[in-house]
Amino acid sequence: MSIDFFKENIPEGTTFESRMELKEAGLHKYPVHGISDDKDSGCAFSVVVAGGYIDDEDLGDEIIYTGEGGRNEKGQHVKDQVLSTGNKALITSENQGTPVRVIRKKDPKNIYAPNENYRYDGLYIVDHHMYIIGREGFRIYRFRLLKIKETSSYQVPIKINKSLPEGNETPQVKEGITYRRIRDTKLSKEIKRLYDYYCQVCGTRIETEGGYYAEAAHIKALGKPHNGPDTPDNIICLCPNHHVMFDKNVFSIAEDYSLVGIKGHLDVKSEHKLNREFLSYHRNLKDSYDQLKKKQ
Repeated sequence: MSIDFFKENIPEGTTFESRMELKEAGLHKYPVHGISDDKDSGCAFSVVVAGGYIDDEDLGDEIIYTGEGGRNEKGQHVKDQVLSTGNKALITSENQGTPVRVIRKKDPKNIYAPNENYRYDGLYIVDHHMYIIGREGFRIYRFRLLKIKETSSYQVPIKINKSLPEGNETPQVKEGITYRRIRDTKLSKEIKRLYDYYCQVCGTRIETEGGYYAEAAHIKALGKPHNGPDTPDNIICLCPNHHVMFDKNVFSIAEDYSLVGIKGHLDVKSEHKLNREFLSYHRNLKDSYDQLKKKQ
């Protein structure tokens, strides 16, 4: 998302009396919906954390945010959520690594919520999402939001015309902010060394000026809502391309280590035992996304 042009600098902790004030400040444009989307980029612009869904979890610097939709006019959850505008915008933010502004609404059940009205609580990244059956029996989107701690305020972009003339030999360069988290624990490094930095899917090894490069992928993701462990049986060594594809459920791994969703077979050394339960967990996630695709 472009940060070249700004409307106003909104300090973290600023309070607002109403949704209208949020809209006038450029922080959130909808009077009811919890997710604001940016039409130009397709990303989510902001979210309001209000505790409106039973599956919401607010942990302060980490938020498990339920997507939008599936409710009737009485606010009752009556059907599966779909890939609607807001849900799609949050997934686009995840894919592009763009930050999302978090606004909390007064909620007596939430210790992180303001005592009154609304409060702007800074920038978060969309770490990942799931499409699962929620506590009320319907499929929901769940987004894991993580706070960007090094940024305490952000200037809100105004809508600008970003089109450039065709055939420009000196095109304008616009800076942007994106975030991609790569967890690299001591154990992850050992797994990568075990495979000599070769991807277990495609056999690619990336050589850079600083040495070989690969990424450690957790089969059952760390942190909420997955709560996977940082243990050798939950880590595989992948190139960046297959790491993203694995995290986005493009493919999963069968019991015999054949790949589901793409052609191939996972290369696994005899001394590296993978947890079958974690592989099954990831396959179930992929199955959920495959079912969603069939509905659309």
